[in-house]
Amino acid sequence: MTDFTIASFNVKNLIGPDREYYRYQSYTPEEYAWKTDWLADQLLTMDADIVGFQEIFEEEALTAVIEEADARGAALNAAAIPDASRRYHRKAIFRKLAYRTYEDASLAFAANAADAGVPGERRPGVAILSRRGFAEDPEVIQDLETPLTIPFSPLRGLEGSDSGHFTLRRLSRPILKARIPVGGHVVTVFNCHLKSKLGEYIPPAGAAFAPEQDLTRYDPLGRVMGSLRAATRRMAEAWVLRREILAELDAGHPVIALGDLNDGEHAVSSEIVSGEVPFRNYAWMLRHDAQHRADRYSETEARRITEDVERVRLHSAEKLFVRKSLRDMVYTTSFGGTFESIDQIYLSRHFHPDYGNRIGEMAYFSVLNDHLTDGSHPEAPYNKLASDHGQIIAHMRLTQD
Repeated sequence: MTDFTIASFNVKNLIGPDREYYRYQSYTPEEYAWKTDWLADQLLTMDADIVGFQEIFEEEALTAVIEEADARGAALNAAAIPDASRRYHRKAIFRKLAYRTYEDASLAFAANAADAGVPGERRPGVAILSRRGFAEDPEVIQDLETPLTIPFSPLRGLEGSDSGHFTLRRLSRPILKARIPVGGHVVTVFNCHLKSKLGEYIPPAGAAFAPEQDLTRYDPLGRVMGSLRAATRRMAEAWVLRREILAELDAGHPVIALGDLNDGEHAVSSEIVSGEVPFRNYAWMLRHDAQHRADRYSETEARRITEDVERVRLHSAEKLFVRKSLRDMVYTTSFGGTFESIDQIYLSRHFHPDYGNRIGEMAYFSVLNDHLTDGSHPEAPYNKLASDHGQIIAHMRLTQD
């Protein structure tokens, strides 16, 4: 058996000191030191074999965090693990608790194609850190070779009319795809950060900002149009990710997709990523080409349809954990008193406990979220300086090596 851990970590705007990433936003050297200190501690606590990072502006800043975590891990090991001079017969207990260095790990960073390095107009990328290396060079998906065009069909009675379309040429942030050897298998890992819920507003020609951004002249209809644009873009990006996932599943590869989806598990964008939930019994369903009211799918067709749907589904590691624990205790973000999970780890059925041909399953799921507040806590500004996301870790065990 082979054990490994895989985690998602939105670090919240990691960049060096005195570098303006968004307009008028930067870290003083003291704030940067505070942030690096906190991130290194979190990474040390996670001790995950594979980590997908989001909101990375500079690879060098991430490398510094990893090196600091390693230095602290080495000090911790030296203090906690008995050396050869101590005749303690349960040293194996301490070895299991030992921090494993990232010194020989592989790091892939995907810079944002929209990041030109202009102060105040920076755009974040993503990264994957792997103690198990990469089976091949990771792939970055952001600029679409063939733009995604989403046509809208005319409503009944308006056939032949132009109902419009939406075209996506570039993802707001890159998707990083890596094939990682684990035991005797190669697992395809996708790390993503889908478009946020922040509204998209379009400044008129020659204007410095969009009218909807002027809150002294609040425009409620214009504001929700910005939310509509953001949601449409997020769902389109989810479709692009789903297309890549399906290509891997069709090739027979186990898949783990993780990251900041910026939506809850049951949002449309998240369901696009994970795939459809099969109908309980398709033999009850009226056929698509029904000729009469009793024209339904056969039992054989129903089984085949169910298998076609199940084969390409992804399953939330969080929900598999809740099923194990019988308690729903997971959240990864909070805002305005609402605590929810918008960071996810999705597993293909290769890791589902109910699948007969699984290669492994999740043994445990953990989340580091004690630092999160809804903004009302006195220490909230400092916690936000750390990260406004919890970190999630899936503890996996391969049963077929």
